[in-house]
Amino acid sequence: QVQLVESGGGSVQAGGSLRLSCAASGYSYTFGCMGWFRQAPGEEREGLATLTSLGATASADSVKGRFTISKDNTKNTLYLQMNSLKPEDTAMYYCAADPDICGSWTPASYRRWGQGTQVTVSS
Repeated sequence: QVQLVESGGGSVQAGGSLRLSCAASGYSYTFGCMGWFRQAPGEEREGLATLTSLGATASADSVKGRFTISKDNTKNTLYLQMNSLKPEDTAMYYCAADPDICGSWTPASYRRWGQGTQVTVSS
């Protein structure tokens, strides 16, 4: 049974930082491809960052230079370091795994999702 559990969300003022974690179990995490997504109310789910099994990363233009995806294989945990947060970053944040195509930006291609963690940025 694959489980992804996000944590680390919360409320922060603009300019602040948060680090999200995604603990994976029951999944060949070390060899798998994963990603971070977010969804604001009334908006479509948006891809933020992806990480391949070889450790290659990619970030969306909207967060490039501010958000960094990484993983700790010893802890089977995926991270999203978020700096210089803006009010428009307010959303529910999700980690996802096991896509049809590694590095995919399409939410529908991911088979496994966590329950999400809320991030709220105030001005």
